[in-house]
Amino acid sequence: MNIAEVSRKFDLSQDTLRYYERIGLLPSVPRNKSGIRDYSEEDCRWVEFIKCMRNAGLPIEVLIEYVTLFQQGEDTVAARKELLLEQRKQLLARMEDMQSTLERLNKKIDRYEQSVIVKEQELKKTH
Repeated sequence: MNIAEVSRKFDLSQDTLRYYERIGLLPSVPRNKSGIRDYSEEDCRWVEFIKCMRNAGLPIEVLIEYVTLFQQGEDTVAARKELLLEQRKQLLARMEDMQSTLERLNKKIDRYEQSVIVKEQELKKTH
């Protein structure tokens, strides 16, 4: 796949894909004879992984560290696992914060809805 196809498939700009490759977040994508990036299925799996992790809020620096460790081979499995465990812990904490915020918003919205209902009932009584 060329960069335009990958861009469409994963809804990422071509500039973002180039940036990810330039900073080492995405392993170097091979090029065809014309010098055009030629993404393999493996490259696309990396793009999908990176997009998923970024959408979850993982920092680029952490993902670069993960990719670097991955490229170093099997000796880094424990380090990669530890890195992912720490990120999961942080993600769970953010999710708890978000859940708390959602509950607070729901209560606030409920109060406004109750207020509107009360006002509508009062208006009906006066008419």
